Parts: sequence; structure tokens; C-alpha cells
Amino acid sequence: MAWVARTINSSIGKKAVMAVSGLLLGLFVLVHMLGNSTALAGRDAFLAYAAALHAHDRLLLVFELLLLVFFLVHVTLALLLTLANRAARPVPYAVTGRAGGGAGIGPGSRTMLYSGLFLLVFLVVHLVQFKFGGRELPVADLLRQVLAQPLFTIFYLAAVLALTLHLSHGFWSLWQSLGVEHPKYNPLLQRGAVALAVLTGLLFSLVPLAILFFPDFLR
Repeated sequence: MAWVARTINSSIGKKAVMAVSGLLLGLFVLVHMLGNSTALAGRDAFLAYAAALHAHDRLLLVFELLLLVFFLVHVTLALLLTLANRAARPVPYAVTGRAGGGAGIGPGSRTMLYSGLFLLVFLVVHLVQFKFGGRELPVADLLRQVLAQPLFTIFYLAAVLALTLHLSHGFWSLWQSLGVEHPKYNPLLQRGAVALAVLTGLLFSLVPLAILFFPDFLR
């Protein structure tokens, strides 16, 4: 198992493991987005989705524990790599774009650490409200109760914006970390990553906006 330790201790190894954990978390986000989107089909569809999800509690618990492991690995490696990069380069580059007309560093890249930390705060609040609180209410009513509060809706939408920024760079850097890149296709890969991130953010935004502006939504 010495090769595992060598891989984790190397910068390239850390990036690869972080990319894989990010991929798995990204897939979860996409599945979660699709599940949330069942609310757009009405209360019955959303409650049916929630019931199907919780019909296999033991399997769900295992899945949640795996997600926690992936999340802790991703956050830990992100912080270690950020600290290592800052120690190696205490003065930031004056130019942030890539030479030669390649894909430049966009807002998703520049805000990666901050969007990640904001998402961490949001995740804690989200779990407190939806995982550990309000169990006596049907999930549709709990969702309405929480998101009917304008301040929390703003907080939720800010988290969606942070997620969009994070994914826009995360989906793109995933290819780089795994060595899948080519000057001819890099711009297409980057635009595809941004488009997928924006689509994810838009779909996550529809439910809180519908609750805020349509009083009968999910009733």
C-alpha cells in the first residue's frame, strides 16, 4: 500500500483524488437536482419521490456515509492544495489568463475556495433544517415552510450561485486533473462545463422561486 501513500503525498496524486471525489460529488448534485425537480410536477410527484427515496433507509444511510467520506476527502485535499500553492507562490501572478489563447481563468476558478466554504456553511444549515428537523411534517410542507421565508430564499439562491460558480470550474478542471485535455477541444470542454453548471443552477433555483412567487405551489 506504499504506492497509495506516495500518491496521496504528491501534488499530482492529491489533484487526481480530489478530481475523482469531486466527480462523485458532482454526480450526486446532478441526481439531487433531478430529484428536487420532481417538485415542479406537483406535490404528489414530489412526495412520491421522497417516499421512494426513504423506502430503503439502510441503503440510503450507506450512501450518505459514502457521500460524507467523499466530501471530507474533497474538502481536506482542496485546503491542503490551496495552502501548498500559497506557500509556493506567496505573490499572485499579475496575469491570470493562459498564454497562447487557451481557456482562461474565469470567475469560477478565482472564487473556488470562497464558493466552496460558502457551500460548506449552506450544507450544515441545509442538513439541520431538512435532515434533522421538521420530521413531523411532510417534506413538501417543510420545504414550503423554510423557503417561504424571503431571507432564507435569498440565502438558498446565493448558495445556488456559489454552486454554479464552483461547478463551472470544477467540471472543467476535472478533465485537466485526469489528463483529458487538448488545445483543440479545451474551449469546447470549458464551455460545456459552464453550460452544465448554469443549467444545474437554474433548475435548483426554480423551486425556491416558485414557492416565493406562487402561493399555491406544492399545496
